[in-house]
Amino acid sequence: MSNKITVPLLDLKAQYATIKEEIDSAVHAVLESQYFIMGPTVAECEKQIAEYCNCAHAVGVTSGSDALIIALMAEEIGPGDEVVTSPYTFFATAGAIARLGAKPVFVDIMPDTYNIDPVKIEAAVTERTKAIIPVDLYGQCCDLDPIVEIAKRHGVPVVEDAAQAIGAEYKGRRAGSMVEYGCFSFFPSKNLGAGGDGGMVVTQDDDRAAKLKMLRMHGSKPKYYHPIIGGNFRLDAMQAAIVSAKLPHLDDWSAGRQSNAERYRKLFDATGLVQSGTVKLPMVAPERRHIYNQFVIRVARRDELRAYLKENNSGTEVYYPVPLHLQECFAYLGHKPGDFPHSESAANETLALPIYPELTGEQAGYVVECIVRFYA
Repeated sequence: MSNKITVPLLDLKAQYATIKEEIDSAVHAVLESQYFIMGPTVAECEKQIAEYCNCAHAVGVTSGSDALIIALMAEEIGPGDEVVTSPYTFFATAGAIARLGAKPVFVDIMPDTYNIDPVKIEAAVTERTKAIIPVDLYGQCCDLDPIVEIAKRHGVPVVEDAAQAIGAEYKGRRAGSMVEYGCFSFFPSKNLGAGGDGGMVVTQDDDRAAKLKMLRMHGSKPKYYHPIIGGNFRLDAMQAAIVSAKLPHLDDWSAGRQSNAERYRKLFDATGLVQSGTVKLPMVAPERRHIYNQFVIRVARRDELRAYLKENNSGTEVYYPVPLHLQECFAYLGHKPGDFPHSESAANETLALPIYPELTGEQAGYVVECIVRFYA
């Protein structure tokens, strides 16, 4: 086994090299226009994202985190309210709820997809529940139909945290298109990344879209007149230009990630590690288009394996080592270890491997070879 091979977790330089002229041209056009905040570049990006997601509207915002916040603000969620969500996700999901003074109410995940378990949502809904936030973790949509059914029965909106899932599909429908709000992130490491922070909220509802546009401009309409209190949540033109330049390549990149996922499956199957139960590969649920924002395996001795891979120049990441119900800042919710066992097991056993489209067969083979050697 050669130690000369290096496999980063993500290689954005490799991506940039393939579209450098397009990105540079888009950035240069914004500099030439000197129109940096809102304007035609942002409007065009919103139009393109809405079309891609099969939605009537897309509203550009400052980040994926702010996309969640502004969606909850549009529903006037605040102190005394509850929002049901997953404890196994990036902090922003529950952080958005708490920042508005509402209470995150956690529901455990399904052990195979790592997405919120719809069967357990009903019991968590109370008269104080004002929204449900399912998370499309790692690039795979939640089981949305039963979640939407529960939400409709209780008269609350669904805010889909699709930050990792632009282009993912559920029963032939695009992420974000099936609920009141779909929230996306353009953080640089996402499948569709900007050159910094950026986000988007999609909706099919005309009134909700109009309110989102007011809220991102401090609640103003027209300028300097404020019927409601909002914030400064505007997507800047530079990030919108980069997103628009990358969008035509997104499906090819997603196909590259899917191809690399299939390559990993074949490589692992040949090792016997899957058959022995040593390595559990990602599960793709029926009628899903998984776009593999991450390729997450489940293993014993996870932290030792990660250290070994690092020693052998292979990048990995742990998403997420501490589930949200056990985070110090949420101690006031009164949770304890064991409350959400599937989330806690996932936090202790999962490891993300490199899956970016430019990953070569040699690199993927090397990663698997290292894992085989570790467990030998």
